[in-house]
Amino acid sequence: MNNRYDFLIVGSGLFGSTFAYRAKHQGKKCLVIDKRPHLGGNVYCEKMEGINVHRYGAHIFHTSSKKVWDFVNSIVEFNRYTNSPVANYKGELFNLPFNMNTFYQMWGVKTPSEALAKIDEQKASAVASLNGREPCNLEEQARVLIGDDIFEKLIKGYTEKQWGRKCCDLPAFIIKRLPVRMVFDNNYFNDRYQGIPIGGYNKLIDGLLEGVETRVNTDFFDNRRSWESVADKIVFTGKLDEFYGYRYGKLEYRTVRFEDEILDMPNYQGNAVVNYTDAETPYTRVIEHKHFEMFGSEVYDCKKTVVSREYSTEWTEGMEPYYPVNDSRNNEVAEKYRQLAAMEKNVIFGGRLAEYKYYDMAPIVERVLNMEI
Repeated sequence: MNNRYDFLIVGSGLFGSTFAYRAKHQGKKCLVIDKRPHLGGNVYCEKMEGINVHRYGAHIFHTSSKKVWDFVNSIVEFNRYTNSPVANYKGELFNLPFNMNTFYQMWGVKTPSEALAKIDEQKASAVASLNGREPCNLEEQARVLIGDDIFEKLIKGYTEKQWGRKCCDLPAFIIKRLPVRMVFDNNYFNDRYQGIPIGGYNKLIDGLLEGVETRVNTDFFDNRRSWESVADKIVFTGKLDEFYGYRYGKLEYRTVRFEDEILDMPNYQGNAVVNYTDAETPYTRVIEHKHFEMFGSEVYDCKKTVVSREYSTEWTEGMEPYYPVNDSRNNEVAEKYRQLAAMEKNVIFGGRLAEYKYYDMAPIVERVLNMEI
């Protein structure tokens, strides 16, 4: 603790690790601490039966930025994984995102004009019921975008399990950019580049933190005053409200619980991600991890498989916070904390917890690459 550092980085997730990499390459001395027993935050992978298990849920890297793609590939080569989830509604299977395959499976339509006519027919009553006003909740927004059938089978149950709230109680903006494609294309993302690090995300984190001093099982708040004295600046990626002692109250989160199962078979569901969109199935989706990195004969060369059932629930103390709750109360409280953070001269706040904002991985990397360090 007698050493002086340019930066104390609290949290070794993608923001903290990318910041440490850039700072190190500019000749800065960094110390990265993390309260978990491992590095990498939520992108950490655990090896089970020779398979990289995404310990905190499926992470697929995707971006349209060549700068970001080239950067992460300079650390570790990425594979060609394409995200093409499947929805299971009471045993019926539908391709995602909503595209011509989905519409054929739902209605038997075979051309874009037939699909558009069916969607317009489905939307008509929802549009009429608004009587010219804007949708004021997620359910109204979804029905005017895609109609009743897709809302009832593929959106309603899944969304209410995910958020723990009725669709009519969720804000409309959550679903305003619902992807609807009039092509037979199951590629979920529109981005130019997507993939998984070959060998798993731990390879990416290890590469970013190579040559950087790190400590795990180390909680900043257990000895805050001492930690604040070891560096000129702090990069904080933890919970924003905790940093300020919850002075305006605690922010709320959704969290996720996983049930893992090792199966004595090479291929359980034939896809990395299957969403269960009915209300009765208690979990939101099943992840079969080998499909992120194994293709073709590789799937069957590995005789076992690992699946994780994902349960969405309300966050309580002691659980890992995942998703900010975007309602008026939480947004108002978060903004008060952000105003405090904006006045800090020697603290940099970054990431989903420190900004109380949901991020995909690539925008996190891009933000750090564009920062002045």
